[in-house]
Amino acid sequence: MVTAPAIDSDRNLRDMIGIIAGTEGLPRCFAWDLCALLSLSNFFLRFFVLGLFLSSASAGETQRFHLHDGDTVVFFGDSITNQRLYSVFTETYVLTRFPRMRVNFVHSGWSGDRVTGGFGGSVDLRLDRDVFAYGATVISVMLGMNDGEYRPYDENIFNIFANGYRHILDRIKIAAPLARVTLLEPSPYDDVTRPPEFPGGYNSVLLSYGNFVRELARARGLTVADLNAPVIALLKGASADSPKAAQRLIPDRVHPSPGVHLLMAEALLRSWGAPSFVSVVDIDGSTGTLRKAENTAIDSIARRGGAGDSDAKLSSAPEWTRLEWTQSDQALPMPLEMDDETIQMALRHSDFMDALNREILKVSGLPGGRYSLQIDGEAVGAFDAAELATGINLSAVKTPMSSQAQTVLDLTYRRNHLRFARMMMVDNALKDFHPVKLRGALDALESLEQEVLSLQRAAALPKAHSYRLEPLVSGQRVSK
Repeated sequence: MVTAPAIDSDRNLRDMIGIIAGTEGLPRCFAWDLCALLSLSNFFLRFFVLGLFLSSASAGETQRFHLHDGDTVVFFGDSITNQRLYSVFTETYVLTRFPRMRVNFVHSGWSGDRVTGGFGGSVDLRLDRDVFAYGATVISVMLGMNDGEYRPYDENIFNIFANGYRHILDRIKIAAPLARVTLLEPSPYDDVTRPPEFPGGYNSVLLSYGNFVRELARARGLTVADLNAPVIALLKGASADSPKAAQRLIPDRVHPSPGVHLLMAEALLRSWGAPSFVSVVDIDGSTGTLRKAENTAIDSIARRGGAGDSDAKLSSAPEWTRLEWTQSDQALPMPLEMDDETIQMALRHSDFMDALNREILKVSGLPGGRYSLQIDGEAVGAFDAAELATGINLSAVKTPMSSQAQTVLDLTYRRNHLRFARMMMVDNALKDFHPVKLRGALDALESLEQEVLSLQRAAALPKAHSYRLEPLVSGQRVSK
């Protein structure tokens, strides 16, 4: 099985980049800153036709999806965006679900930002430098957490937010008139796992801001995603299970944990029409025939019996002992860091897997009993005949595909750490001192970032895998 590089160091780096605010005079949201074909034999012709079919199917999904080949996506926002988590998860989903589509992602969050700007400069400077300069064709805007000033609803403060938000959209319409804009309703302030700090709580203020954002999006024909309601549902569900653990979902009540960011990414991706399926395979186990294949190619299905027919493509012997086939998916599952407690809670209290991560294997017509599934010689798990007949979601178990996808996520973290370091720890930190070697250092880091991007895209290209399904002898255990 492919082994993904360890990511603990990246998590530590991610945590080190995050800083807990509360310093007097700073907004609480000021946080989380670092072969051509030689002949056309029947064999090649079969795969050529199959490839055309799969390309057509994949093209259909791509056309329905909000993002297109050649897009540049800019995530614009405050420190919640600057955590580079919901945006990284979104980028990783696109890389793994559409591995041949070339999309550039720019994470332009700045801690402390409001609709008027912040520590990164005025909002006009931020838009010019951090959005328009990249030639953005898709822009998401997530603001509001700081704008309400962590106090009860105040109409004057709200009017500043509303006018500032309209100004941002007006600037986008002038500077990037063809850009497809998605507005993100503010993620919640946690008034669920801890008592509100004033009657009604601060999240009620954010909900009013979110209502404004939703209506503004509708009025201007823009896409909108609700990042508040799914998180509140998670907080309530997790709190009912374990109040103390639920508090770790948004530790400081403002900055979400990875599990919360996963659901925020889900909300954004669903607003973009993201497909739920990685692949679907349906095999009739009684005959060894393929009934259905979506976003994948199946070849060499063999229903094998004893040693005498081990080379047969299809065995009619009733004493068959296993099914074998080769499967070439057109996508990878969304990688999930299952050792993270907050990811576990998010999956337990949401529909993420059904909504965005369905990698279905269905084998019907099998005699009753339990069956061992192996992929590339590695045990994946044991499943009842009834489970296989209904269909199992392979993205929920560890497979060579999920391990490959984990490598993509790991590289996505690294590329974004690298970009953060270049922009914030080198350029922003040293530009006022005008060091002679600054330009050369920035160019070298940008070149390195592009190299890591190439590694990301190469890692996301799916591979062919060998599947084997066989009955488990009574008392036999699956070893991994």
